Amino acid sequence: MLFRVDPTSAAPLGDQIAACVRGALAEGTLDAGERLPAARVLADSLGVNVHTVLRGYQQLREEGLIELRRGRGAVVVDGASPPGRARLLERVRELADEARKLGLSEDEVVSLVRAAF
Repeated sequence: MLFRVDPTSAAPLGDQIAACVRGALAEGTLDAGERLPAARVLADSLGVNVHTVLRGYQQLREEGLIELRRGRGAVVVDGASPPGRARLLERVRELADEARKLGLSEDEVVSLVRAAF
């Protein structure tokens, strides 16, 4: 799996790392049971702090996409997320980033989404 981050992007690096995993799940290039690179190894390869990688991994754990196991590292969980859900989650994060750039509040964004339904 290929991880790419853009240090010049407004998106935090941890978010970019999590987005790489979500994208791989959505594309079907990452399957349940597969291990993600160790945080230290990934941090070294990307030239970022290990805590940055751990923040990205923590997001994925909170979303139910991976488990963080002592001694085994980060592992994609069974039925982590149907590809459509992973893709949708990625789009929601993009929407939130764009809304922040435009200065919209969370309530304004929720109202816009509700109006779309």
